[in-house]
Amino acid sequence: MIMGRGLPAAILLYACGPNVPATSDDAVGTSTSAGDDGDGDGTFGDTVTQTATFTSGDATSASAQDSGGSGDVTSTDDGDSSPFLIEPDGGSDFLECDIWIDDCPRGTKCMPWANDGGSSWNATRCSPLAEDPNDVGEPCSIPEYFPGGIDDCGPRSMCWDVDPDTLIGECVAFCTGSESSPSCDDPCTTCRLTGAGVLILCLPVCDPLAPDCDEGEACYPVDDSFECAPDAGGDMGALGEPCEFLNVCDPGLFCAPVETVPDCEGSGCCTPFCDALAEAPCAGLPGGVECIPWFDEGEAPPCVSGVVGACLLPE
Repeated sequence: MIMGRGLPAAILLYACGPNVPATSDDAVGTSTSAGDDGDGDGTFGDTVTQTATFTSGDATSASAQDSGGSGDVTSTDDGDSSPFLIEPDGGSDFLECDIWIDDCPRGTKCMPWANDGGSSWNATRCSPLAEDPNDVGEPCSIPEYFPGGIDDCGPRSMCWDVDPDTLIGECVAFCTGSESSPSCDDPCTTCRLTGAGVLILCLPVCDPLAPDCDEGEACYPVDDSFECAPDAGGDMGALGEPCEFLNVCDPGLFCAPVETVPDCEGSGCCTPFCDALAEAPCAGLPGGVECIPWFDEGEAPPCVSGVVGACLLPE
């Protein structure tokens, strides 16, 4: 299966906006199907689609989160990929409340926000709870396009994937459990944590063989699952073209390690997903690639096809 190959760290990141190198502080730190980001906390870069910089049209994937104001996220300390294009500056020194247990007074809720006036969530605060709050999955709104920790969602949720013009988004649930053992109540979502640990969101899982991502996004591998994230490739990202980030390949493709793609001349190259049970799913592709199953039998996560594979050179 592909999961055991261990994708190189260079392509375990999502691109945010410009295709910054993986060593840049602006690189989205969301890990991909190879494991965590190496920071020791078992999580990966933010893979939310909502950008921490709140700039509309950001092509991150990292996510990732992310593209300005849209919601797709991942987690790790090495960078954020979906909503967060930048690692939060404040660390965990400004935690007014515990986002995991919500220990705020009645009538308020624990929320992530930017206590320095910036565009990255870096702290928590007890924010007023709306009188008639919206449930998870329902439309929501924020008073301004800034991570201020104020919205009209219910407890243990926040307004995500916010449109920069209308300030309307959707209520997304916080993860349950703990930072060391996060989980989500909905099996078709996956928990994504920011490096600072203040944003803990349950974001939808996508199926690369039947993606339902928004326009301008594609289904990419993130940690041991798949998430919708902005296609940051621009004019690049076609079959066989070199790639350095997971979400620079065109929809239906992903950035695979150099040694797994024929005649690959970069740190990685774009290759397609495939149906491992289909007849000759990689026919017509150069170099003798085969449809290698992504997961061992029975190991596919909920809401992802168990026959998903990738057209790669056999080991």
